[in-house]
Amino acid sequence: MENQCTLRNGPEPSEYRQRLNLIIAIVMAAALVIVCRLWYLQVIKGDELKQKSENNSVRFRKIQPLRGLILDRRGLTLVDNRPSFDVLYMPSRGRDHQQVFETLKTLYASKSFELGADAALTKTLRPYLPVRLEKNVPLEKVALVETNAMTLPGVYVDVTPVRLYLDGEMLAPIIGYTGEISKDELLSGADDYSSGDILGKAGLEKVLDSYIRGRHGAELVEVNVHGKEIKNLGRIDPVSGANVVLTIDADIQKAAWKAFEGKAGAAVVMDPRDGSILAMVSAPSFDPNLFNSGIPQEEWIQLHTNPLNPLSNRAISGQYPPGSTYKLIVAAAALEEGIIKPETKIHCNGTFELGNRIYRCWKKHGHGSVDLNRALVESCDVYFYTVGKMLGVDKIAFYAKQFGLGEHTGIVLNHERKGLIPTRDWKMARRGEPWQLGETISVSIGQGFNLTTPLQLAVAYGALANGGTLWRPRLVERIERPDGKTLKEFHPEKKGDVKLSKQTQAILKKALWGAVNAPGGTGLAARLADAEVCGKTGTSQVIGLPQNEKARREKKIAAFHKDHALFVCFAPANNPEIVVAVIAENAGSGGAVAAPIARLILAAHFDRKKKAQMGWQAPELLATDENLHRQ
Repeated sequence: MENQCTLRNGPEPSEYRQRLNLIIAIVMAAALVIVCRLWYLQVIKGDELKQKSENNSVRFRKIQPLRGLILDRRGLTLVDNRPSFDVLYMPSRGRDHQQVFETLKTLYASKSFELGADAALTKTLRPYLPVRLEKNVPLEKVALVETNAMTLPGVYVDVTPVRLYLDGEMLAPIIGYTGEISKDELLSGADDYSSGDILGKAGLEKVLDSYIRGRHGAELVEVNVHGKEIKNLGRIDPVSGANVVLTIDADIQKAAWKAFEGKAGAAVVMDPRDGSILAMVSAPSFDPNLFNSGIPQEEWIQLHTNPLNPLSNRAISGQYPPGSTYKLIVAAAALEEGIIKPETKIHCNGTFELGNRIYRCWKKHGHGSVDLNRALVESCDVYFYTVGKMLGVDKIAFYAKQFGLGEHTGIVLNHERKGLIPTRDWKMARRGEPWQLGETISVSIGQGFNLTTPLQLAVAYGALANGGTLWRPRLVERIERPDGKTLKEFHPEKKGDVKLSKQTQAILKKALWGAVNAPGGTGLAARLADAEVCGKTGTSQVIGLPQNEKARREKKIAAFHKDHALFVCFAPANNPEIVVAVIAENAGSGGAVAAPIARLILAAHFDRKKKAQMGWQAPELLATDENLHRQ
């Protein structure tokens, strides 16, 4: 009974139903509110919210580092960086790609600009992969895009650093140029490059790219429909590349470049005391700044097909017959082998007969009876025809290779050529034919199969200048971090020795001094008042003898068949500190063309040295115009 009473005192079933109905009503009302809200957001506001969702996106942006500076030996900047403005398009923010491009083209047309990106629409556009429409655009285009951002959804301007080659053509063969990584380079997978990266394509920019390029940075940026930054969500700063200090002297380089104005050829200026390259010219050249914005195909074809080959570095890859500059080697070999003595005389009547063939001296009626000194001073061909015949080609080749000819010098640049110093074995292996005595006669005056580079000639004459040391040519002095701390230093590197007696060296130097300073010398045009120059002229024939001799003498040959002019020298005579090797292509005789070029280069070196000494020893003398003029 008690239990039944307890049950009767609880709530009635109708009360449960009322509470349940209330809960159900509340739940249904809440559900209705949610459904209405979802309907409102998806149907009424759907397009607007979808647009905002698409437009307010987070962009991952890779930040290109500043490439390291390239400086001359005195700290003068040769290569710097400048900002480049690129116009890009983000497909995810453009609702109608074609309309966006048409709008941009119309805006450009209103200012007489052209849009070079019509082909971009033919590609498969990935939503979040930006397409570069134009690279390195002028500020006028930047302003046009920025001020019309509302009508150009997805189009924006990005800023990246590009190279600024301050001296343009003058140093292009040495320094090279940069460009965007190619597909083939990406596929190679080397050095962690990625699409859009800038890397060195030629010269020192390529060889030292791992030092110069630096390390990328990155940032996450939230942007709106117009590509404007709303918020920076995070950033890793890029690390600038290392600076490169060259052995090049900008003043001498400029003098050498100016001296070649209007001519094709090359010049190498070297310090014989340690192999440092003070200047290196290859003309004609090209402007490396053209490659910053992607060189137009027409211009690239013109450069690539130009018969003068401006993209090559003639100083290291141009291979030329050394002409009479090679007589130094033949003279050294003859003295060391005891074939002749300094006083040995040979009569030159203008011709040398071998069998039924006649070899001519450059001086039509001959030099008369000459000893070794006069033979070098006046560059007598008959004397060296005779001595070369006595030596034989293999003996000549042995000494030529001692001087570093026919071998790579080891300079840091790519595409260096070896040249060619022929021997009996070489001809048999290469052509399957025995060596002919007449070929020795041609080789004796630097013709025939002989091929050398201007750099090799500088190294060879540098070895005589310094007493017999062959240096590896040094173009880079050191690599520095941006804070100036040395990262790597390139010390002078000895490659070998030219084993000549002191007597032989003295005889040769005296003869080279006479070629520039004595009456009758072929190199008189290189003579300086402030320093005694030792040198040797050369004139190398592009077309062979004897069938073209008459045409050559009468100057009835095509420009590309004219003789090359050479001159190699060092100074001062007693303590040489500079070596200059010059070749002017198809320009005539070495004494008339190449020697004056070398003189201008030497003068730049010694004039600057003189001014520096005056500034140090007696700075007060520099105060008046009179004293400035006197210097």
